[in-house]
Amino acid sequence: MKKLLLAFAITLVAFTTNAQRYAIIDSKYILDKVPEYKEAQTKLDNYSELWQKDLDQRQSAMDKMYKDYDAEQVMLTEALKKKREDELFNKEKELRDLQKKRFGFEGDLFKKRQELIKPIQDRVYNAVQKLAVEKLYDFILDKSEGITVIFADPKLDRSDEVLRNMGIK
Repeated sequence: MKKLLLAFAITLVAFTTNAQRYAIIDSKYILDKVPEYKEAQTKLDNYSELWQKDLDQRQSAMDKMYKDYDAEQVMLTEALKKKREDELFNKEKELRDLQKKRFGFEGDLFKKRQELIKPIQDRVYNAVQKLAVEKLYDFILDKSEGITVIFADPKLDRSDEVLRNMGIK
């Protein structure tokens, strides 16, 4: 009886694993092959660099204000010291707020990324969905990010088929 039950369990497991079809893609590889993605990434990098330069300049100006204050504070009255400290505090807060506005969660860089890259990612996702429906895959794993794939048989990689579905050679 135990042998029959064990044979049934092995058959059931073998049948279940054969019924599931899966493929692996590399979304980083796919995106690197999409010309629009490279352009969008370049634009994002340019925005980021421009905003960072602005922040760096403001930080340098603030550092100079601190040095000037340190050098002059012995000669200032208490009222002037308080006024300068308030100015420094406000400038520092303004700089932090600008940094958060540009690079923080849902900041300008995030919004630009959504504007420039999300449509391309949506195209990739739609091509992956099309592939999954056409080839009857139950799972498609992305080996580039998020999921750790220790080994993937190259014959399971369907990244090139996704690119063909997107019309990219």
